[in-house]
Amino acid sequence: MEELIDSDFKTVSLFLTEEYFNCYKAKIEQKNIPVTLCSKEELASAGSFSTNNAAIAIAEMVPNILLTPAGQEYLLLLDDIKDPGNLGTIIRIADWYGIKKIICSENTAEFYNPKVIAATMGSFTRVKTFYGNLNEYLQKHKTFLYGAKLHGDNIHKTPFNKEGMLLIGNESNGINPELEKFIDQSVLIPRFGKAESLNAGIATAIICDNIFRQLS
Repeated sequence: MEELIDSDFKTVSLFLTEEYFNCYKAKIEQKNIPVTLCSKEELASAGSFSTNNAAIAIAEMVPNILLTPAGQEYLLLLDDIKDPGNLGTIIRIADWYGIKKIICSENTAEFYNPKVIAATMGSFTRVKTFYGNLNEYLQKHKTFLYGAKLHGDNIHKTPFNKEGMLLIGNESNGINPELEKFIDQSVLIPRFGKAESLNAGIATAIICDNIFRQLS
């Protein structure tokens, strides 16, 4: 909740226990946020979690504003990531590595899905997303694009640029063929065992770690 209050999101109202309110009273009153005191049982019955001993916040959704590369940064591009848990995890990973912008295809899971928000563990307040047609976006705003694929250059041996974009494909089908023409370099995570594939969130984390390990 504290992260939400400190973010660009406008918090409309708070429902919270008296104990939790007392912990953040000064900050809440400074932002002039309407408060309703509730019991733990009331919060649990009103929310999507089986237990809730703290708070429920209502906030306004932010507009879907175009995000473009600003130089000296990496952007993530998500091509039809369907699973809300994967999207939430990827947002959290982006936050961990200092990636501020994620460009999502129109069929990627909804940012405001409760499972997405929960999986971000607060990172949704720091990482901005834009939803749009990736083909059209890349025609206008492309920088050097890495594509995560099953066939490509070994990420352990790939020299990464200081800035660019990383495209992560659909969990089942990979990267949409119509986006292939935009990829400057395909990269793969080498497999040493028998697993057929990696979770999209895990794959994103591994590639990001290799990129930012080189840049640190």
